[in-house]
Amino acid sequence: MAFYEENPQEITKADVVVAIPSFNEADTIAATVAKAGQGLTEHFARLDSVLVNCDNHSADGTKEAFFGASTEIPKIYLSTDPGSRGKGSNLRNLFEKVRQLGARATVVVEADIKNVAPYWIRNLGEPLLKGVGYVCPFYVRHKYESTLTSSVVYPLTRCLYGRRVRQPVTGDFGFSDKVVDAFLDAPLWTEATRHFGVDIWMTTIAMNSRVPICQSFMGAPKNHRVKDPFAHLTVLFRQIVGTIFDLMGVYADFWQRVKWSKPTALLGTDIEEMEVPPPSEVQMPRLHEKFLQGFDDYSGIWEEVFDQTLFHKLQEIRNLGLAHFSLPSQTWAKILFDASVVYRGMEEAKRVQFLDSLLPLYLGKVLSFVKKTERMSNQQAEEQVENESMIFEENKPYLLEKWQ
Repeated sequence: MAFYEENPQEITKADVVVAIPSFNEADTIAATVAKAGQGLTEHFARLDSVLVNCDNHSADGTKEAFFGASTEIPKIYLSTDPGSRGKGSNLRNLFEKVRQLGARATVVVEADIKNVAPYWIRNLGEPLLKGVGYVCPFYVRHKYESTLTSSVVYPLTRCLYGRRVRQPVTGDFGFSDKVVDAFLDAPLWTEATRHFGVDIWMTTIAMNSRVPICQSFMGAPKNHRVKDPFAHLTVLFRQIVGTIFDLMGVYADFWQRVKWSKPTALLGTDIEEMEVPPPSEVQMPRLHEKFLQGFDDYSGIWEEVFDQTLFHKLQEIRNLGLAHFSLPSQTWAKILFDASVVYRGMEEAKRVQFLDSLLPLYLGKVLSFVKKTERMSNQQAEEQVENESMIFEENKPYLLEKWQ
């Protein structure tokens, strides 16, 4: 249970919950609460609903801003203990509270979204009341936004579990009472899932819980706090990819039987006006520099763990230079497949350095994608992502052979 709770209106039952995880979000949370409350009032007026702030014991007045936000919807505040950090820790408290409340539908939105709209709450929540177990949003994105999803998370999860969920780590989602027990009883709960790994952890568990899953079109980009793309990249990459690899071990019996993927329903496409995503700038020389630096830092690890044909291919790519740089999709798929097998058999103490060694290769893959798509529209680049993801599926027998 949560270390600390405030429930001033003594709410004990709710049909719909909108939850907002936070850590020091006093400047932004009130606006998000107001829009979320408006969404509940406009679209779920006949149901009992509650707003929940699941917090990391913020010291900047987040709790006061949450309670002070203008809305008629009742509020509950939950907090981890003062020394506990991470969105996953916040959500763990939320899962337990949702089960207590007996909620049929829970929507989670991040606290710092600047353009959250009331209809977002409808799009993420309404399918849950119609039998869907898990909802991922589908935001309008620039072709170079969220390259970790496009290059790693989407093609891997699609190949493994057979579901095409395009944006499985957005930070926002909806889930029904059908999967709450699966989250609380999951066999894997690590340091990574307490932090950045929790989104892919949830999506993967939902995929393996045999519940209906859908995507919900949001009609807009997700506009939130501007962040340096390299600021938390090492930890972000390590925790998300590590969680994917950990879950491969948990669900190996299932994914080894999956041959091909199938589309996942996309709801909410009746939105009349679609916003244009802002451009995402990419510094190709910096990506190339990081890729080359990887050889100085990690080539010994790569030579030891990768198939020699694969390692020689990386050496060829190293010598191409920026103007002709290309990391083929089949090579990239085999790198990730080999890495998952190596990770599985590796001592836990060595896993962090190994995951860090994959980061320069990922940046090389991003560089290759940018060079290939720089003259393409967003839609054409999206088709390229789909083509590359199919290459993962076509090469899955390589993974199965190595895994066994």
